Amino acid sequence: MTASFSSGEDSAAGVSNRVVVWSPDYLSYRWSADHPMNPTRLELTMSLARALGTLEGVELVRPDAAADADLLRIHTPGYVEAVKQAGHSQASGVLGADAPYGLGTEDNPVFPQMHEASAILAGGSLAAAKEIASGRTRRAVSIGGGMHHAMPGWASGFCVYNDVAIAISWLLDNGFDRIAYIDVDAHHGDGVQHAFAGDPRVLTISLHQHPATLWPNTGWSSEVGEGAGEGTSINLPVLPGTVDALWLRGFHAIVPGALAAFRPQIVISQCGVDSHREDPLADLSLTVDGQRAAFLAMRDLADRYSEGRWLAVGGGGYGLVRVVPRSWTHLIAAALDREIDTGTAVPEVWREQASALAPSVDLPETMGDGGEVAYLPWDGPGGTPETGNASVDRALTRIDSAVIATRRACFPLLGLDPEDPRD
Repeated sequence: MTASFSSGEDSAAGVSNRVVVWSPDYLSYRWSADHPMNPTRLELTMSLARALGTLEGVELVRPDAAADADLLRIHTPGYVEAVKQAGHSQASGVLGADAPYGLGTEDNPVFPQMHEASAILAGGSLAAAKEIASGRTRRAVSIGGGMHHAMPGWASGFCVYNDVAIAISWLLDNGFDRIAYIDVDAHHGDGVQHAFAGDPRVLTISLHQHPATLWPNTGWSSEVGEGAGEGTSINLPVLPGTVDALWLRGFHAIVPGALAAFRPQIVISQCGVDSHREDPLADLSLTVDGQRAAFLAMRDLADRYSEGRWLAVGGGGYGLVRVVPRSWTHLIAAALDREIDTGTAVPEVWREQASALAPSVDLPETMGDGGEVAYLPWDGPGGTPETGNASVDRALTRIDSAVIATRRACFPLLGLDPEDPRD
């Protein structure tokens, strides 16, 4: 298959702009009853999107499970076989910290049908990639994907198969040779970076909590890629407590310039929402409003630089009821050009469903948190504005220090001036 890069109008070409990849089988990816990654978050996201009318008139694409041949694009044969055996063995749960292939650790306990559940998530991201590559759509979203920590030979960070890396590998073999991957999860996108660190055809950008303060303790600004891929790994680590306006200042100081230089044919976004201020597994302070602003920014960058080709997947996010469903409903809406105002009331029918599943949770009233998403654009080294508020000024200085370190590490390798705010 050869990718088509026509710039004609979607309506004239008969191209749908409304593809959501979904399977009820995504809900089988359940580690254990008390594991923080609970598929209830996916169920509540889809029901909230339906209750708001976001999915009205949208045909859901139901994916097949990824075949072994596609899993082997990224993972080793021994690992895939171990996943299959683990999911069909009598043993389950936590087997020990040194469990082979990382299967049976506290993070990655063994569960029944582990291979089948993981392969359907990978199949979802692969189906989204194929919808775009075929020209049937410009945008596709699969909230079941985003398992960005999985490594070639071991499970890691709640991730068995690295669906995004598999989809990228497939795209590279099917007409694409400039792919930009943007990861906004609170945790560094280490597995995807690892897969393509030496490949100049793939630009990986990760904005995440500082590796000195959060697992997997990678993603330093000095990590810029290897060999022929030097300059195509970009990392912006931000400190705990970073709020919407500062996070967005950092995002816009790094991402648009890198994409303009790289000229991607497609943008792939890992949209983990554990950056939220309520998330129990990270320490950032974004709101649903800030996360929505990030999604819209990535969509608009895809419109600007990739003729609208945007593949969005889920990822982390452990505010299962209050956060993930709202944030990812905004993600789906962004992909479908059906943006939802953050002041919109959460439908009562959804609140009733959520209350039945989580009776002790104080449910949100609206689709936002009242977050402040206006940000001061970065204007170069030494250009941090004085606000007269010492704590705010310190926070600005810290995000700008991170921006400067990242730009100086990566921008010259992309042919950009790290000191020039126009880049």
